[in-house]
Amino acid sequence: MIPAGSGNGMIKSLLEPVGLPCSATSATISIIRGSTRSLDVATISQGTTKFFSVLMLAWGLVADIDIESEKFRWMGSARFDVYGLQRIICLRQYNGRILFVPAPGFESYGQPAICNVDKESYVGDKALGYQGPDTKLEDLDWREMKGPFVSVWLHNVPWGAENTLAAPDAKFSDGFLDLIVMKDCPKLALMSLMTKLNDGTHVQSPYVSYLKVKAFVLEPGARIDDQDKEGIIDSDGEVLARGKRSYKCDQKALMSYNKLQISVDQGLATLYSPE
Repeated sequence: MIPAGSGNGMIKSLLEPVGLPCSATSATISIIRGSTRSLDVATISQGTTKFFSVLMLAWGLVADIDIESEKFRWMGSARFDVYGLQRIICLRQYNGRILFVPAPGFESYGQPAICNVDKESYVGDKALGYQGPDTKLEDLDWREMKGPFVSVWLHNVPWGAENTLAAPDAKFSDGFLDLIVMKDCPKLALMSLMTKLNDGTHVQSPYVSYLKVKAFVLEPGARIDDQDKEGIIDSDGEVLARGKRSYKCDQKALMSYNKLQISVDQGLATLYSPE
């Protein structure tokens, strides 16, 4: 991994723990040294369509900022701050539901639920190539949260960008994803939360639910202020789905703005690492 994008969350997560700057020089030296570490891979499924994610998935505020701020790409990473302020002032909330299998110690979050999983996403004997973990999702103990939501954010590693410690407790290969959920949050409190993203203390806010999950289902809905407008689902900086009348909704996306499932394969990938 070499820092060459607007966010550079993955390489920041690798270099920060050992006190190295997030630079191409530090990354290159780490590659030359040849040390490696394992990394969880999340399989996002919708029917037979799959997307393999190593960084994050977002819906709501974070996804809107990430994707819609592309019009300000010339600003570099500052585009997230500038457009983030605009999105908070004109705050959107989305109807919907999330379901999840909590990690041990997080069973108190949400309410018990029955999850009707998409069995088409299971690994078949005749499938070619890696198809994701062969996990029987219907056998797991599911819980749910219902909207409206300000933001739903799943993270695989601690840093989402060079100045955003999105999931301070995230581990590279613990077999879980860190889930950050914001529901009802006043705009002033939300602005304060955004200033705490650089040190990870936003997760201590009473307006934030922060937990670890083994599997996850997103059922996205429309904006509460306009049922004819839907949102964007974003993974690793790429648009997975565009809802009705969302930003650039005329462009084709990999998936539809509908229910999708996520499961985790522990330590599947390998990264060059400074330690």
